[in-house]
Amino acid sequence: MFKRILPFLSWLPNYNRTTLYGDFIAGITLGIMLVPQGMAYAMIAGMPPIYGLYASLVPPVIYALLGTSRQLAVGPVAMDSLLIAAGIGAMNFTKTEEYIAAVIFLTMLIGMVQLLFGIIKMGSFVNFLSKPVINGFTSAAAILIGLGQLKHILGITLPQSGKVYVLLGSIFKNLNQVHLLTFGLGIVVILLILGLRKINKKLPGPLLIVVLGILGVVLFGLEGQGIEVVGKIPEGLPKFQLPVAQWDQIGKFLPIALTVALFGFMESISIAKSVEEKHPEYELDANQELRALGMSNILGSFFQSLEVSGSFSRTAINDEAGAKTGLSLVFSSLIIAAVLLFLTPLFHNLPTLALGGIIIVSVFGLIDIKYPVYLWKNRKDEFLLLIATFVMTLCIGLIEGILLGVLLSLLLLVYRISNPHIAILGRIKGTNYYKNINRFVEDVEIENDILVLRFDAQLYFGNKDYFKKQLYQFLKQRGKGVKYVVLNAEAINYIDSSATVMLERVILELKEKGIQFKIAGAIGPTRDILHQSGIIAVLGEENLFAQTFEAVDSCSKTLERSSIQKKVSLQTKKKSL
Repeated sequence: MFKRILPFLSWLPNYNRTTLYGDFIAGITLGIMLVPQGMAYAMIAGMPPIYGLYASLVPPVIYALLGTSRQLAVGPVAMDSLLIAAGIGAMNFTKTEEYIAAVIFLTMLIGMVQLLFGIIKMGSFVNFLSKPVINGFTSAAAILIGLGQLKHILGITLPQSGKVYVLLGSIFKNLNQVHLLTFGLGIVVILLILGLRKINKKLPGPLLIVVLGILGVVLFGLEGQGIEVVGKIPEGLPKFQLPVAQWDQIGKFLPIALTVALFGFMESISIAKSVEEKHPEYELDANQELRALGMSNILGSFFQSLEVSGSFSRTAINDEAGAKTGLSLVFSSLIIAAVLLFLTPLFHNLPTLALGGIIIVSVFGLIDIKYPVYLWKNRKDEFLLLIATFVMTLCIGLIEGILLGVLLSLLLLVYRISNPHIAILGRIKGTNYYKNINRFVEDVEIENDILVLRFDAQLYFGNKDYFKKQLYQFLKQRGKGVKYVVLNAEAINYIDSSATVMLERVILELKEKGIQFKIAGAIGPTRDILHQSGIIAVLGEENLFAQTFEAVDSCSKTLERSSIQKKVSLQTKKKSL
Protein backbone atom coordinates (compact mmCIF):
# COMPACT_ATOMS: atom_id res chain seq x y z
CA MET A 1 0.00 0.00 0.00
CA PHE A 2 2.71 2.49 1.05
CA LYS A 3 4.90 1.53 -1.92
CA ARG A 4 2.01 2.30 -4.28
CA ILE A 5 1.50 5.76 -2.76
CA LEU A 6 5.23 6.42 -2.23
CA PRO A 7 7.04 4.50 -5.01
CA PHE A 8 10.50 5.58 -3.79
CA LEU A 9 10.06 3.03 -0.96
CA SER A 10 10.40 0.26 -3.55
CA TRP A 11 13.95 1.24 -4.58
CA LEU A 12 15.28 2.91 -1.43
CA PRO A 13 15.93 -0.30 0.63
CA ASN A 14 18.20 -1.70 -2.13
CA TYR A 15 20.12 1.51 -2.70
CA ASN A 16 23.92 1.10 -2.90
CA ARG A 17 27.14 2.86 -3.94
CA THR A 18 26.90 1.80 -7.57
CA THR A 19 23.39 3.14 -7.87
CA LEU A 20 24.42 6.34 -6.07
CA TYR A 21 27.28 6.94 -8.51
CA GLY A 22 25.01 6.53 -11.56
CA ASP A 23 22.37 8.83 -10.07
CA PHE A 24 24.97 11.43 -9.07
CA ILE A 25 26.56 11.65 -12.55
CA ALA A 26 23.14 11.72 -14.24
CA GLY A 27 21.87 14.35 -11.80
CA ILE A 28 24.84 16.66 -12.37
CA THR A 29 24.46 16.29 -16.16
CA LEU A 30 20.73 16.93 -15.92
CA GLY A 31 21.16 19.97 -13.68
CA ILE A 32 23.70 21.55 -16.04
CA MET A 33 21.33 20.99 -18.97
CA LEU A 34 18.37 22.40 -17.04
CA VAL A 35 19.97 25.80 -16.43
CA PRO A 36 19.80 27.09 -20.03
CA GLN A 37 16.72 25.05 -20.97
CA GLY A 38 14.70 26.10 -17.93
CA MET A 39 15.42 29.77 -18.56
CA ALA A 40 14.65 29.42 -22.27
CA TYR A 41 11.34 27.60 -21.75
CA ALA A 42 10.25 30.19 -19.19
CA MET A 43 10.68 32.79 -21.94
CA ILE A 44 8.40 30.75 -24.22
CA ALA A 45 5.73 30.94 -21.52
CA GLY A 46 6.17 34.72 -21.44
CA MET A 47 7.78 34.55 -18.00
CA PRO A 48 11.10 36.04 -16.78
CA PRO A 49 13.89 33.42 -17.18
CA ILE A 50 14.33 32.95 -13.41
CA TYR A 51 10.96 31.17 -13.21
CA GLY A 52 12.32 28.39 -15.36
CA LEU A 53 14.93 27.75 -12.66
CA TYR A 54 12.23 27.84 -9.99
CA ALA A 55 10.35 25.18 -11.98
CA SER A 56 13.51 23.05 -11.99
CA LEU A 57 13.93 23.17 -8.22
CA VAL A 58 10.98 21.77 -6.21
CA PRO A 59 8.84 19.80 -8.75
CA PRO A 60 11.60 17.30 -9.72
CA VAL A 61 12.12 16.42 -6.03
CA ILE A 62 8.38 15.81 -5.54
CA TYR A 63 8.25 13.64 -8.64
CA ALA A 64 11.33 11.68 -7.50
CA LEU A 65 9.38 10.65 -4.39
CA LEU A 66 5.99 10.01 -5.98
CA GLY A 67 6.67 9.01 -9.61
CA THR A 68 6.85 5.40 -10.78
CA SER A 69 9.36 6.07 -13.58
CA ARG A 70 12.95 6.08 -12.33
CA GLN A 71 14.41 7.87 -15.35
CA LEU A 72 11.75 10.42 -16.36
CA ALA A 73 13.23 13.94 -16.17
CA VAL A 74 10.53 16.34 -15.01
CA GLY A 75 10.78 20.09 -15.52
CA PRO A 76 9.66 22.91 -17.82
CA VAL A 77 9.08 21.88 -21.46
CA ALA A 78 8.61 23.87 -24.64
CA MET A 79 5.16 22.64 -25.74
CA ASP A 80 3.48 23.15 -22.39
CA SER A 81 5.08 26.58 -22.06
CA LEU A 82 3.67 27.61 -25.42
CA LEU A 83 0.20 26.37 -24.46
CA ILE A 84 0.41 28.42 -21.27
CA ALA A 85 1.54 31.50 -23.20
CA ALA A 86 -1.32 31.10 -25.68
CA GLY A 87 -3.93 30.61 -22.96
CA ILE A 88 -2.82 33.27 -20.48
CA GLY A 89 -1.83 35.68 -23.26
CA ALA A 90 -5.42 35.64 -24.53
CA MET A 91 -6.58 36.92 -21.13
CA ASN A 92 -4.86 40.27 -21.85
CA PHE A 93 -3.15 41.04 -18.54
CA THR A 94 -1.63 44.53 -18.69
CA LYS A 95 0.92 44.21 -15.89
CA THR A 96 3.82 41.74 -15.76
CA GLU A 97 3.05 40.97 -12.09
CA GLU A 98 -0.53 40.01 -12.98
CA TYR A 99 0.66 37.77 -15.82
CA ILE A 100 3.16 35.98 -13.55
CA ALA A 101 0.51 35.52 -10.84
CA ALA A 102 -1.90 34.09 -13.43
CA VAL A 103 0.68 31.56 -14.70
CA ILE A 104 1.49 30.39 -11.15
CA PHE A 105 -2.22 30.08 -10.30
CA LEU A 106 -2.70 28.12 -13.55
CA THR A 107 0.16 25.81 -12.53
CA MET A 108 -1.63 25.01 -9.28
CA LEU A 109 -4.89 24.44 -11.17
CA ILE A 110 -3.16 22.11 -13.67
CA GLY A 111 -1.77 20.13 -10.73
CA MET A 112 -5.20 19.90 -9.12
CA VAL A 113 -6.71 18.58 -12.38
CA GLN A 114 -3.95 15.96 -12.74
CA LEU A 115 -4.25 14.92 -9.09
CA LEU A 116 -8.03 14.58 -9.37
CA PHE A 117 -7.74 12.52 -12.55
CA GLY A 118 -5.16 10.31 -10.83
CA ILE A 119 -7.40 9.79 -7.78
CA ILE A 120 -10.41 8.80 -9.91
CA LYS A 121 -8.10 6.61 -12.06
CA MET A 122 -8.43 8.29 -15.43
CA GLY A 123 -4.91 7.45 -16.57
CA SER A 124 -6.26 5.75 -19.71
CA PHE A 125 -7.98 8.99 -20.75
CA VAL A 126 -4.75 10.02 -22.47
CA ASN A 127 -5.53 7.41 -25.16
CA PHE A 128 -7.91 9.93 -26.70
CA LEU A 129 -4.86 11.84 -27.91
CA SER A 130 -4.02 9.82 -31.03
CA LYS A 131 -0.55 9.89 -32.57
CA PRO A 132 -1.61 11.79 -35.75
CA VAL A 133 -3.15 14.51 -33.55
CA ILE A 134 -0.05 14.70 -31.35
CA ASN A 135 2.28 14.76 -34.36
CA GLY A 136 0.29 17.46 -36.16
CA PHE A 137 0.04 19.58 -33.04
CA THR A 138 3.70 19.17 -32.06
CA SER A 139 4.99 20.08 -35.52
CA ALA A 140 2.73 23.16 -35.71
CA ALA A 141 3.64 24.22 -32.17
CA ALA A 142 7.35 23.86 -32.98
CA ILE A 143 6.94 26.21 -35.94
CA LEU A 144 5.02 28.72 -33.78
CA ILE A 145 7.68 28.58 -31.06
CA GLY A 146 10.47 29.03 -33.59
CA LEU A 147 8.77 32.00 -35.25
CA GLY A 148 7.99 33.51 -31.84
CA GLN A 149 11.67 33.35 -30.87
CA LEU A 150 12.88 35.03 -34.05
CA LYS A 151 12.43 38.37 -32.30
CA HIS A 152 15.47 37.53 -30.17
CA ILE A 153 17.50 36.55 -33.25
CA LEU A 154 16.41 39.55 -35.34
CA GLY A 155 16.56 42.07 -32.50
CA ILE A 156 13.04 43.37 -33.14
CA THR A 157 9.85 43.62 -31.09
CA LEU A 158 7.05 41.23 -32.09
CA PRO A 159 3.60 40.72 -30.53
CA GLN A 160 3.06 37.38 -28.84
CA SER A 161 0.63 35.27 -30.85
CA GLY A 162 -0.40 31.66 -31.38
CA LYS A 163 -1.41 32.22 -35.01
CA VAL A 164 1.12 31.76 -37.78
CA TYR A 165 -0.22 34.49 -40.07
CA VAL A 166 0.02 37.08 -37.27
CA LEU A 167 3.62 36.10 -36.53
CA LEU A 168 4.67 36.08 -40.18
CA GLY A 169 2.92 39.39 -40.82
CA SER A 170 4.68 41.01 -37.88
CA ILE A 171 8.07 39.65 -38.93
CA PHE A 172 7.80 40.93 -42.52
CA LYS A 173 6.42 44.25 -41.32
CA ASN A 174 9.46 44.81 -39.06
CA LEU A 175 12.22 43.49 -41.32
CA ASN A 176 13.47 47.03 -41.88
CA GLN A 177 14.19 47.28 -38.13
CA VAL A 178 16.38 44.16 -37.88
CA HIS A 179 19.44 44.70 -35.68
CA LEU A 180 22.21 43.34 -37.90
CA LEU A 181 24.68 42.52 -35.09
CA THR A 182 22.00 40.63 -33.18
CA PHE A 183 20.97 38.78 -36.34
CA GLY A 184 24.56 37.85 -37.17
CA LEU A 185 25.31 36.59 -33.67
CA GLY A 186 21.98 34.72 -33.60
CA ILE A 187 22.92 32.81 -36.76
CA VAL A 188 26.33 32.03 -35.24
CA VAL A 189 24.63 30.68 -32.09
CA ILE A 190 22.36 28.37 -34.12
CA LEU A 191 25.26 27.11 -36.26
CA LEU A 192 27.40 26.52 -33.17
CA ILE A 193 24.70 24.44 -31.47
CA LEU A 194 24.16 22.37 -34.62
CA GLY A 195 27.92 21.95 -35.05
CA LEU A 196 28.43 20.80 -31.46
CA ARG A 197 25.61 18.27 -31.92
CA LYS A 198 27.31 16.83 -34.97
CA ILE A 199 30.64 16.56 -33.16
CA ASN A 200 29.16 14.82 -30.12
CA LYS A 201 25.51 14.75 -29.04
CA LYS A 202 26.56 14.39 -25.41
CA LEU A 203 28.32 17.77 -25.37
CA PRO A 204 26.34 20.31 -23.30
CA GLY A 205 25.89 22.64 -26.28
CA PRO A 206 23.26 24.93 -24.69
CA LEU A 207 25.42 25.43 -21.58
CA LEU A 208 28.49 26.24 -23.69
CA ILE A 209 26.44 28.78 -25.65
CA VAL A 210 25.29 30.39 -22.39
CA VAL A 211 28.89 30.66 -21.13
CA LEU A 212 30.18 32.00 -24.46
CA GLY A 213 27.29 34.47 -24.65
CA ILE A 214 27.99 35.89 -21.21
CA LEU A 215 31.73 36.12 -21.94
CA GLY A 216 31.04 37.82 -25.27
CA VAL A 217 28.85 40.50 -23.66
CA VAL A 218 31.38 41.14 -20.86
CA LEU A 219 34.56 41.12 -22.98
CA PHE A 220 33.27 43.03 -26.02
CA GLY A 221 30.71 45.30 -24.37
CA LEU A 222 27.92 43.95 -26.59
CA GLU A 223 25.16 45.36 -24.41
CA GLY A 224 26.33 48.85 -25.31
CA GLN A 225 26.13 47.89 -28.99
CA GLY A 226 22.42 47.08 -28.83
CA ILE A 227 22.53 43.41 -27.83
CA GLU A 228 19.65 42.70 -25.45
CA VAL A 229 20.57 40.86 -22.24
CA VAL A 230 18.50 39.05 -19.62
CA GLY A 231 19.20 41.74 -17.03
CA LYS A 232 18.87 41.56 -13.26
CA ILE A 233 17.85 38.16 -11.92
CA PRO A 234 16.65 37.78 -8.30
CA GLU A 235 19.17 36.05 -6.05
CA GLY A 236 18.37 33.20 -3.69
CA LEU A 237 15.81 30.43 -3.46
CA PRO A 238 12.12 31.11 -4.09
CA LYS A 239 10.08 31.75 -0.94
CA PHE A 240 7.08 29.70 0.07
CA GLN A 241 4.04 31.64 -1.08
CA LEU A 242 0.52 30.53 -1.92
CA PRO A 243 -0.55 31.44 -5.49
CA VAL A 244 -2.81 34.47 -5.80
CA ALA A 245 -6.29 32.95 -6.02
CA GLN A 246 -8.25 33.95 -9.10
CA TRP A 247 -11.32 31.77 -8.66
CA ASP A 248 -13.56 34.53 -10.05
CA GLN A 249 -12.02 33.82 -13.48
CA ILE A 250 -12.08 30.03 -13.19
CA GLY A 251 -14.17 29.80 -16.37
CA LYS A 252 -11.22 31.22 -18.35
CA PHE A 253 -8.53 29.24 -16.53
CA LEU A 254 -10.16 25.80 -16.50
CA PRO A 255 -10.10 25.05 -20.27
CA ILE A 256 -6.40 25.97 -20.37
CA ALA A 257 -5.71 23.88 -17.26
CA LEU A 258 -7.51 20.82 -18.68
CA THR A 259 -5.68 21.06 -22.00
CA VAL A 260 -2.21 21.51 -20.51
CA ALA A 261 -2.84 18.90 -17.80
CA LEU A 262 -3.79 16.21 -20.32
CA PHE A 263 -1.15 17.15 -22.89
CA GLY A 264 1.56 17.33 -20.21
CA PHE A 265 0.56 13.93 -18.87
CA MET A 266 0.46 12.48 -22.39
CA GLU A 267 4.01 13.72 -23.01
CA SER A 268 5.24 12.32 -19.72
CA ILE A 269 3.62 8.88 -19.92
CA SER A 270 4.68 8.29 -23.55
CA ILE A 271 8.28 9.23 -22.73
CA ALA A 272 8.24 7.15 -19.53
CA LYS A 273 6.88 4.11 -21.40
CA SER A 274 9.62 4.30 -24.03
CA VAL A 275 12.26 4.28 -21.29
CA GLU A 276 10.50 1.61 -19.21
CA GLU A 277 11.08 -0.94 -21.99
CA LYS A 278 14.80 -0.86 -21.13
CA HIS A 279 14.19 -1.33 -17.41
CA PRO A 280 12.23 -4.48 -16.49
CA GLU A 281 12.97 -3.91 -12.78
CA TYR A 282 9.92 -1.66 -12.36
CA GLU A 283 6.46 -1.05 -13.84
CA LEU A 284 4.74 2.23 -14.62
CA ASP A 285 1.42 3.09 -13.03
CA ALA A 286 -0.40 5.65 -15.20
CA ASN A 287 -2.70 6.80 -12.40
CA GLN A 288 0.21 7.23 -9.97
CA GLU A 289 2.03 9.21 -12.67
CA LEU A 290 -0.95 11.56 -12.80
CA ARG A 291 -0.90 11.94 -9.04
CA ALA A 292 2.88 12.50 -9.02
CA LEU A 293 2.71 15.19 -11.72
CA GLY A 294 -0.28 16.75 -9.97
CA MET A 295 1.53 17.02 -6.64
CA SER A 296 4.68 18.29 -8.38
CA ASN A 297 2.73 21.12 -9.97
CA ILE A 298 0.67 21.94 -6.88
CA LEU A 299 3.62 22.08 -4.50
CA GLY A 300 5.80 23.69 -7.18
CA SER A 301 3.30 26.55 -7.52
CA PHE A 302 3.86 27.32 -3.81
CA PHE A 303 7.47 28.11 -4.78
CA GLN A 304 6.70 30.23 -7.90
CA SER A 305 7.11 27.36 -10.36
CA LEU A 306 5.49 27.24 -13.78
CA GLU A 307 3.96 23.96 -15.02
CA VAL A 308 6.24 20.93 -15.44
CA SER A 309 6.04 17.58 -17.21
CA GLY A 310 8.40 15.00 -18.69
CA SER A 311 11.06 16.10 -21.18
CA PHE A 312 12.10 13.71 -23.95
CA SER A 313 15.62 15.08 -24.46
CA ARG A 314 16.44 15.37 -20.76
CA THR A 315 14.97 11.92 -20.01
CA ALA A 316 17.15 10.37 -22.72
CA ILE A 317 20.24 12.08 -21.29
CA ASN A 318 19.27 11.11 -17.74
CA ASP A 319 18.98 7.46 -18.79
CA GLU A 320 22.17 7.45 -20.88
CA ALA A 321 24.12 9.09 -18.05
CA GLY A 322 23.31 6.16 -15.77
CA ALA A 323 20.28 7.20 -13.69
CA LYS A 324 18.89 4.23 -11.77
CA THR A 325 16.39 5.94 -9.46
CA GLY A 326 14.58 9.24 -8.97
CA LEU A 327 17.47 10.45 -6.81
CA SER A 328 19.11 11.78 -9.99
CA LEU A 329 16.35 14.43 -10.05
CA VAL A 330 17.23 15.40 -6.48
CA PHE A 331 20.87 15.91 -7.48
CA SER A 332 19.79 18.02 -10.47
CA SER A 333 17.68 20.18 -8.14
CA LEU A 334 20.72 20.70 -5.92
CA ILE A 335 22.61 22.04 -8.96
CA ILE A 336 19.74 24.47 -9.63
CA ALA A 337 19.72 25.49 -5.95
CA ALA A 338 23.46 26.23 -6.12
CA VAL A 339 22.93 28.35 -9.23
CA LEU A 340 20.11 30.29 -7.56
CA LEU A 341 22.15 30.87 -4.41
CA PHE A 342 25.51 31.81 -5.89
CA LEU A 343 25.48 32.28 -9.67
CA THR A 344 22.44 34.36 -10.64
CA PRO A 345 24.46 37.62 -10.93
CA LEU A 346 26.46 35.99 -13.74
CA PHE A 347 23.31 35.60 -15.84
CA HIS A 348 22.72 39.37 -15.90
CA ASN A 349 24.86 39.58 -19.04
CA LEU A 350 23.32 36.55 -20.78
CA PRO A 351 22.17 37.70 -24.28
CA THR A 352 18.57 36.77 -25.02
CA LEU A 353 19.62 35.79 -28.54
CA ALA A 354 21.53 32.85 -26.98
CA LEU A 355 18.35 31.58 -25.32
CA GLY A 356 16.39 32.22 -28.52
CA GLY A 357 18.87 30.18 -30.54
CA ILE A 358 18.75 27.33 -28.01
CA ILE A 359 14.95 27.25 -28.23
CA ILE A 360 14.82 27.37 -32.04
CA VAL A 361 17.27 24.48 -32.48
CA SER A 362 15.54 22.48 -29.74
CA VAL A 363 11.97 22.79 -31.00
CA PHE A 364 12.67 22.34 -34.70
CA GLY A 365 14.04 18.93 -33.81
CA LEU A 366 10.48 18.08 -32.77
CA ILE A 367 9.15 18.39 -36.33
CA ASP A 368 8.66 14.83 -37.57
CA ILE A 369 8.56 14.40 -41.36
CA LYS A 370 8.87 10.60 -41.54
CA TYR A 371 5.59 9.85 -39.76
CA PRO A 372 3.37 11.99 -42.08
CA VAL A 373 5.11 10.42 -45.10
CA TYR A 374 4.38 6.96 -43.68
CA LEU A 375 0.71 7.87 -43.15
CA TRP A 376 0.45 9.30 -46.67
CA LYS A 377 1.64 5.98 -48.09
CA ASN A 378 -0.36 3.69 -45.80
CA ARG A 379 -3.17 5.50 -43.96
CA LYS A 380 -4.68 8.38 -45.93
CA ASP A 381 -7.46 9.02 -43.39
CA GLU A 382 -4.98 9.45 -40.52
CA PHE A 383 -2.76 11.59 -42.74
CA LEU A 384 -5.68 13.96 -43.33
CA LEU A 385 -6.32 14.02 -39.56
CA LEU A 386 -2.67 14.97 -38.96
CA ILE A 387 -2.74 17.71 -41.60
CA ALA A 388 -6.05 19.07 -40.29
CA THR A 389 -4.65 19.28 -36.74
CA PHE A 390 -1.45 20.88 -38.06
CA VAL A 391 -3.31 23.56 -40.05
CA MET A 392 -5.84 24.29 -37.29
CA THR A 393 -3.09 24.65 -34.70
CA LEU A 394 -1.16 27.03 -36.94
CA CYS A 395 -4.12 29.16 -37.99
CA ILE A 396 -6.76 28.98 -35.24
CA GLY A 397 -4.70 28.59 -32.08
CA LEU A 398 -2.84 26.04 -29.99
CA ILE A 399 -5.55 25.04 -27.55
CA GLU A 400 -8.25 25.16 -30.20
CA GLY A 401 -6.04 23.14 -32.56
CA ILE A 402 -5.43 20.25 -30.22
CA LEU A 403 -9.04 20.16 -28.98
CA LEU A 404 -10.42 20.18 -32.53
CA GLY A 405 -7.85 17.53 -33.45
CA VAL A 406 -9.10 15.28 -30.65
CA LEU A 407 -12.69 15.90 -31.79
CA LEU A 408 -11.80 14.97 -35.38
CA SER A 409 -10.04 11.80 -34.22
CA LEU A 410 -13.15 10.79 -32.27
CA LEU A 411 -15.34 11.50 -35.31
CA LEU A 412 -13.01 9.33 -37.39
CA LEU A 413 -13.34 6.57 -34.80
CA VAL A 414 -17.16 6.86 -34.91
CA TYR A 415 -17.07 6.71 -38.71
CA ARG A 416 -14.94 3.58 -38.65
CA ILE A 417 -17.12 1.67 -36.21
CA SER A 418 -20.24 2.87 -38.05
CA ASN A 419 -18.89 1.58 -41.39
CA PRO A 420 -16.88 -1.49 -40.38
CA HIS A 421 -15.34 -4.12 -42.59
CA ILE A 422 -17.70 -6.81 -43.90
CA ALA A 423 -16.38 -9.85 -45.74
CA ILE A 424 -18.06 -12.55 -47.83
CA LEU A 425 -16.54 -15.89 -46.84
CA GLY A 426 -15.90 -19.08 -48.76
CA ARG A 427 -14.53 -22.49 -47.79
CA ILE A 428 -10.84 -23.05 -48.52
CA LYS A 429 -10.66 -26.16 -50.72
CA GLY A 430 -10.09 -29.34 -48.77
CA THR A 431 -10.44 -27.67 -45.35
CA ASN A 432 -13.00 -26.35 -42.91
CA TYR A 433 -11.52 -22.83 -43.00
CA TYR A 434 -13.76 -20.00 -44.17
CA LYS A 435 -11.91 -16.95 -45.49
CA ASN A 436 -12.55 -13.70 -47.37
CA ILE A 437 -13.28 -14.61 -51.00
CA ASN A 438 -11.53 -11.43 -52.20
CA ARG A 439 -8.28 -12.44 -50.51
CA PHE A 440 -8.34 -16.13 -51.49
CA VAL A 441 -9.88 -15.91 -54.97
CA GLU A 442 -8.37 -19.12 -56.36
CA ASP A 443 -8.53 -21.16 -53.16
CA VAL A 444 -12.17 -20.84 -52.07
CA GLU A 445 -15.29 -22.81 -52.89
CA ILE A 446 -18.53 -20.80 -53.00
CA GLU A 447 -21.93 -22.43 -52.50
CA ASN A 448 -24.40 -20.52 -54.65
CA ASP A 449 -27.33 -21.12 -52.29
CA ILE A 450 -25.42 -20.10 -49.13
CA LEU A 451 -24.25 -16.58 -48.30
CA VAL A 452 -21.58 -16.58 -45.57
CA LEU A 453 -20.54 -13.18 -44.24
CA ARG A 454 -18.42 -11.86 -41.38
CA PHE A 455 -19.15 -8.54 -39.64
CA ASP A 456 -15.96 -7.17 -38.03
CA ALA A 457 -17.37 -4.95 -35.28
CA GLN A 458 -19.95 -4.78 -32.54
CA LEU A 459 -23.53 -4.26 -33.70
CA TYR A 460 -24.98 -1.06 -32.30
CA PHE A 461 -27.35 1.78 -33.19
CA GLY A 462 -24.68 3.53 -35.26
CA ASN A 463 -24.03 0.67 -37.70
CA LYS A 464 -27.19 -1.47 -37.61
CA ASP A 465 -28.59 0.15 -40.77
CA TYR A 466 -25.22 -0.25 -42.49
CA PHE A 467 -25.25 -3.97 -41.61
CA LYS A 468 -28.77 -4.45 -42.99
CA LYS A 469 -28.06 -2.46 -46.15
CA GLN A 470 -24.86 -4.42 -46.88
CA LEU A 471 -26.55 -7.77 -46.21
CA TYR A 472 -29.41 -7.05 -48.63
CA GLN A 473 -26.96 -5.72 -51.20
CA PHE A 474 -24.96 -8.96 -51.04
CA LEU A 475 -28.17 -10.97 -51.41
CA LYS A 476 -29.14 -8.92 -54.45
CA GLN A 477 -25.73 -9.52 -56.02
CA ARG A 478 -26.06 -13.29 -55.47
CA GLY A 479 -29.49 -13.46 -57.07
CA LYS A 480 -32.63 -15.41 -56.15
CA GLY A 481 -30.91 -18.75 -55.55
CA VAL A 482 -29.81 -17.99 -51.97
CA LYS A 483 -31.60 -20.18 -49.39
CA TYR A 484 -29.31 -19.68 -46.37
CA VAL A 485 -27.47 -16.77 -44.73
CA VAL A 486 -24.71 -17.66 -42.28
CA LEU A 487 -23.42 -14.81 -40.10
CA ASN A 488 -19.93 -15.43 -38.74
CA ALA A 489 -20.19 -13.54 -35.42
CA GLU A 490 -16.68 -14.15 -34.07
CA ALA A 491 -15.83 -10.43 -34.27
CA ILE A 492 -19.14 -9.24 -32.78
CA ASN A 493 -18.56 -8.69 -29.06
CA TYR A 494 -21.72 -6.72 -28.32
CA ILE A 495 -25.21 -6.15 -29.73
CA ASP A 496 -27.17 -3.22 -28.31
CA SER A 497 -30.96 -3.01 -27.99
CA SER A 498 -31.41 -1.11 -31.28
CA ALA A 499 -29.38 -3.71 -33.16
CA THR A 500 -31.27 -6.63 -31.58
CA VAL A 501 -34.54 -5.21 -32.88
CA MET A 502 -33.00 -4.86 -36.34
CA LEU A 503 -31.60 -8.41 -36.23
CA GLU A 504 -34.98 -9.86 -35.28
CA ARG A 505 -36.66 -8.06 -38.18
CA VAL A 506 -33.98 -9.25 -40.63
CA ILE A 507 -34.39 -12.86 -39.50
CA LEU A 508 -38.18 -12.65 -39.91
CA GLU A 509 -38.01 -10.80 -43.26
CA LEU A 510 -35.61 -13.39 -44.66
CA LYS A 511 -37.79 -16.21 -43.37
CA GLU A 512 -40.74 -14.75 -45.30
CA LYS A 513 -38.56 -14.85 -48.44
CA GLY A 514 -37.68 -18.49 -47.79
CA ILE A 515 -34.16 -17.76 -46.56
CA GLN A 516 -32.93 -19.37 -43.34
CA PHE A 517 -30.67 -17.25 -41.09
CA LYS A 518 -27.90 -18.96 -39.07
CA ILE A 519 -25.27 -17.60 -36.67
CA ALA A 520 -21.84 -19.20 -36.16
CA GLY A 521 -18.94 -18.51 -33.82
CA ALA A 522 -20.76 -16.19 -31.40
CA ILE A 523 -18.65 -15.58 -28.29
CA GLY A 524 -20.03 -15.85 -24.74
CA PRO A 525 -21.17 -12.23 -24.21
CA THR A 526 -22.88 -12.23 -27.62
CA ARG A 527 -24.65 -15.53 -26.88
CA ASP A 528 -25.88 -14.02 -23.62
CA ILE A 529 -27.43 -11.13 -25.55
CA LEU A 530 -29.00 -13.48 -28.10
CA HIS A 531 -30.76 -15.33 -25.26
CA GLN A 532 -31.62 -12.31 -23.08
CA SER A 533 -33.04 -10.27 -25.97
CA GLY A 534 -35.22 -13.10 -27.26
CA ILE A 535 -33.44 -13.33 -30.62
CA ILE A 536 -32.76 -17.01 -29.97
CA ALA A 537 -36.50 -17.68 -29.97
CA VAL A 538 -36.83 -16.13 -33.43
CA LEU A 539 -33.61 -17.67 -34.72
CA GLY A 540 -34.07 -21.12 -33.20
CA GLU A 541 -31.44 -22.90 -31.11
CA GLU A 542 -30.85 -25.31 -33.99
CA ASN A 543 -29.48 -22.37 -36.02
CA LEU A 544 -26.76 -21.32 -33.55
CA PHE A 545 -23.39 -23.00 -34.16
CA ALA A 546 -19.91 -22.93 -32.67
CA GLN A 547 -18.10 -22.95 -36.01
CA THR A 548 -18.86 -21.70 -39.51
CA PHE A 549 -18.38 -25.02 -41.29
CA GLU A 550 -20.96 -26.66 -38.98
CA ALA A 551 -23.51 -24.01 -39.91
CA VAL A 552 -22.79 -24.47 -43.62
CA ASP A 553 -22.90 -28.26 -43.42
CA SER A 554 -26.28 -28.08 -41.67
CA CYS A 555 -27.70 -26.40 -44.77
CA SER A 556 -27.27 -29.54 -46.87
CA LYS A 557 -27.79 -32.26 -44.27
CA THR A 558 -29.24 -32.77 -40.84
CA LEU A 559 -26.49 -32.74 -38.25
CA GLU A 560 -26.66 -34.74 -35.09
CA ARG A 561 -24.75 -32.58 -32.63
CA SER A 562 -23.17 -34.12 -29.56
CA SER A 563 -23.94 -32.78 -26.10
CA ILE A 564 -20.63 -30.92 -25.96
CA GLN A 565 -21.27 -29.37 -29.41
CA LYS A 566 -24.65 -28.14 -28.22
CA LYS A 567 -23.14 -26.80 -25.00
CA VAL A 568 -20.41 -24.89 -26.84
CA SER A 569 -22.92 -23.51 -29.36
CA LEU A 570 -25.65 -22.53 -26.92
CA GLN A 571 -23.97 -21.98 -23.53
CA THR A 572 -24.98 -18.76 -21.81
CA LYS A 573 -24.92 -17.23 -18.34
CA LYS A 574 -27.81 -18.29 -16.20
CA LYS A 575 -29.72 -15.50 -14.55
CA SER A 576 -29.35 -15.45 -10.78
CA LEU A 577 -32.60 -15.71 -8.90
